[in-house]
Amino acid sequence: MRFFIELSYNGKAYHGWQIQPTAISVQEVVEKALSTLLKSEIAIMGAGRTDAGVHASQLFAHFDYDEEIDEKKLTYKLNSFLPKDIAVKSIFKVKPEAHARFDALSRTYHYKISTAKDVFNYDYSYQVHLPLDLKAMNEACKILYEYKDFQCFSKTNTDVKTYNCDIKEAFWTQEDNHLMFTITADRFLRNMVRAIVGTMVNIGLGKMKAEDLHQIIASKNRSEAGFSVPAHGLYLVKIVYPETIKLED
Repeated sequence: MRFFIELSYNGKAYHGWQIQPTAISVQEVVEKALSTLLKSEIAIMGAGRTDAGVHASQLFAHFDYDEEIDEKKLTYKLNSFLPKDIAVKSIFKVKPEAHARFDALSRTYHYKISTAKDVFNYDYSYQVHLPLDLKAMNEACKILYEYKDFQCFSKTNTDVKTYNCDIKEAFWTQEDNHLMFTITADRFLRNMVRAIVGTMVNIGLGKMKAEDLHQIIASKNRSEAGFSVPAHGLYLVKIVYPETIKLED
């Protein structure tokens, strides 16, 4: 039987989602907890792999187990067993062929920027104390919709078959001294969101114009785009699946 597990985590202490040979990861901690509680070697497959220091308020993973599970009871036990920076929101049974990574229809990320010194938030948002032109940054967001190939924002030497991504929404909002970038797509390339945000910050600072984004994207060259903003301001916040993956109660 296949189960989905819905998680959230503070990524500060972890070297990303995916298991690493020499560093602690969220996947490793969750796998060990599940294996201990279910008394069986459990492997989990996540919807994607967040980089070191990136947070997730919603991430799904799937695992297989031969016996029936009391989902609510296991959720409670896992939350008691896991460290305080990883939380399980729910566990539910899905169809045997359901896949946490390949069945995802879209993923949404937030990137948070503080424009004033914030002593309570410096670990969880990028501090930019120079004025940013939000209007220009949102003009640049509109340009993203015109393209599919985002190789210019991808980490180099990445093993992918295509650099195409279907961006469904991208926009900036502001509340007091806090800016937030929201972006939704069917898939993302490695480091893509952080590279887009770095480029947008350069536009907001007046170092380049929004229209320059056309040339940057057409170049397919990572060195043409902006810097990669720090990981601690990035949050995976939503993953959407077709309703049909769930098993009826």
